Amino acid sequence: MERDCHPLLRGRSSERKYVHGFSSTEMQSLSSICEAILQPLPASSIELTSKEEQPSKALHSFYKASGSQERNPDEVAELVAMRGLPEAVLLIRVILIILSTRLGTLLLCGSLCFSKKWPYVHKFADLPLEKRQTVLQRWFKRTFFIHVRLAFVLIKIVCLFAFFSRVDEDSKSPSWEAIGYRVEEMENSSKIQKERHLQKGIIETNQETDSTLVNSLSQKDIKVKVDTARNLYKIECDVVIVGSGCGGGVAAAVLASSGQKVIVLEKGNYFNSTDYSSLEGPSMSQLFESGGLLATYDAKMMILAGSTVGGGSAVNWSAAIKTPDSVLTEWAEENGIPFFKSSEYCSAMETVCRRIGVTENCVQEGFQNQILRRGCNKLGLKVDSVPRNSSENHYCGSCGYGCKTGDKQGTDSTWLVDAVNSGAVILTGCKAENFIFGYNGKERRKKKKKSLGVTAKSLNNKITKKLQIEAKVTISACGSLLTPPLMISSGLKNHNIGRNLHLHPVLMAWGYFPDSNLDLKGKIYEGGIITSLHKVKSDSSKVRAVIESPAIGPGAYAALCPWESGLDFKQRMVKYSRTAHLFSMVRDKGKGEVQTEGRIRYRFDRSDRENIKVGLREALRILIAAGAIEVGTHRSDGQRIKCKGISETELEEFLDGVSAVGGPLSKGENWTIYSSAHQMSSCRMGRDEEEGAVDENGESFEVENLFVCDASVLPTALGVNPMITVQSIAYCLSKRISERLKQEAFSKKS
Repeated sequence: MERDCHPLLRGRSSERKYVHGFSSTEMQSLSSICEAILQPLPASSIELTSKEEQPSKALHSFYKASGSQERNPDEVAELVAMRGLPEAVLLIRVILIILSTRLGTLLLCGSLCFSKKWPYVHKFADLPLEKRQTVLQRWFKRTFFIHVRLAFVLIKIVCLFAFFSRVDEDSKSPSWEAIGYRVEEMENSSKIQKERHLQKGIIETNQETDSTLVNSLSQKDIKVKVDTARNLYKIECDVVIVGSGCGGGVAAAVLASSGQKVIVLEKGNYFNSTDYSSLEGPSMSQLFESGGLLATYDAKMMILAGSTVGGGSAVNWSAAIKTPDSVLTEWAEENGIPFFKSSEYCSAMETVCRRIGVTENCVQEGFQNQILRRGCNKLGLKVDSVPRNSSENHYCGSCGYGCKTGDKQGTDSTWLVDAVNSGAVILTGCKAENFIFGYNGKERRKKKKKSLGVTAKSLNNKITKKLQIEAKVTISACGSLLTPPLMISSGLKNHNIGRNLHLHPVLMAWGYFPDSNLDLKGKIYEGGIITSLHKVKSDSSKVRAVIESPAIGPGAYAALCPWESGLDFKQRMVKYSRTAHLFSMVRDKGKGEVQTEGRIRYRFDRSDRENIKVGLREALRILIAAGAIEVGTHRSDGQRIKCKGISETELEEFLDGVSAVGGPLSKGENWTIYSSAHQMSSCRMGRDEEEGAVDENGESFEVENLFVCDASVLPTALGVNPMITVQSIAYCLSKRISERLKQEAFSKKS
């Protein structure tokens, strides 16, 4: 049965053609690695986790399943080729080629490739499964030839993500029943508004051609001329905004409602609530940067960033937390930006919360938040309820793949609706290439350049001409990972652009709660994602870490889960639906940089690792107090402890061993992979060009009428979920831009 959703968010056809370009010998090596990672196992290895006397047919099938079966190796190769940095792709392919030869296998696998029979030395694909497993186990621990370890880690991540997130044409996965997972069809779907809220203002360029685009623009009162000599469309408007997320959506609404003709460029596609499928694989592919497989250059941190109409607000976890007073004071006093302690900003936060329907309470909490609250209560720790931009009854665990109920109020269903109702036009599938600058001839102006607009291209090959959008004001709102590369590629030189990147790094703790624990009902994928939090504070009451619960689908869980052996991994996956996760998130002092698209570098500050560790240990205590029978971390060695009957001394000894270790390229035998869902400060606001890339109006220090309205303007890391802060800043900045445009128009008339 075909799922009722957008075609791009459904399962893929079995007749899909692959374009990864891997050779047959490379694919043979890759398939043999995938089989060693996700191994077919005998029925005798099945460990029952419930009162069933016999394992189910689904469980039998799952244990027989292999990472080399069907299309999985091709899916892995395709993801590596499409999503990986060129260096990572090259590294993996070189390793695969080396393993396709006997000499290369001897080099990487040592004596394990020896045999008493001809040919005496085997290539990797010909090794018995248990020997291949041993090779992986050794390389995951080795600290020399560290890039070989990285290659195996990357293959492991992509292999398991591909297997557990992929669905067939019927939007099903054969592993779901065995791991206790399901994706619910919408109930009462007839009550959900079927119309696409932004339809009257949307031009989806992936459905246009050269012959239709001009007409579509003209129908929406956009002035457009065809410049055949330069092979481009010249498009005129008052304001062009690159990006439609928390910053761009708000700016579009404010400026369009003030009478400006606004065009919003969005490289992602537009999906309405009834388009969403809640299917992890297709949703990650369509709604996130790099299909949800974006990582720092050294692979120590996986990064989630929205890439669709609505940006991060379409796929975030609904937490609607105001900017903490302590942070506002710091930004106003230490960073020299008094705007943050003004009534203007405080009023903006109230306006934003009203517009996106923020509620303070949750009627029914999901499985993981029940555990967080219960564990804290038993330990005497304070639990804060988390405001959300949804109703108090919102019980949706799949909002990270777009909210199917339409209850969550992202910019795609609020601010952008206001924008198109005021005449704004949104071009989807359209990627900005560079800003257009001209000479600023105004006398006594410090800035030699002024913004004239932006050049963009459609990602649809049927549109062969580029788009030159000419505007009085240009706003970059494409997020902390894309605004800096766009500004740098346009020729801007401010040394703060692309630097000072903060990521709110996260490490996760897990606890297993068997179905026999009747006090806690539900699954980890059910219920509101973040409805409670606990702040871990120092003796001086300073927040060191925040503990919240994540949304973690089977693919993401498998990718991050420690791999010790084929058997251990499948036993972990069978427990997936009742393995609760809590994460430790810090307001990081460490900084990164992103000056080229997709190349993200990040350096931890020592205090960040210490604070993450403190939060991680507290999260483990909370899980144990809530009744987990086993807890652990995602450290590569599978760090964990059985909870039943352990003494306080044994627990403290275990917790003493919990730390924030390095990533796969670190020199330690044990490593881990961090996560980030918040990126900020890479074009930070500052009192002058030495301290920031933009001023307190969000305007570039180098170019007049070029503004930034996204999380990249935050002066430092925020420490809480940033949606309300970003929207409030964008509201204030766009109000100021509106006033400037009105004043300039008045001056011209007079």
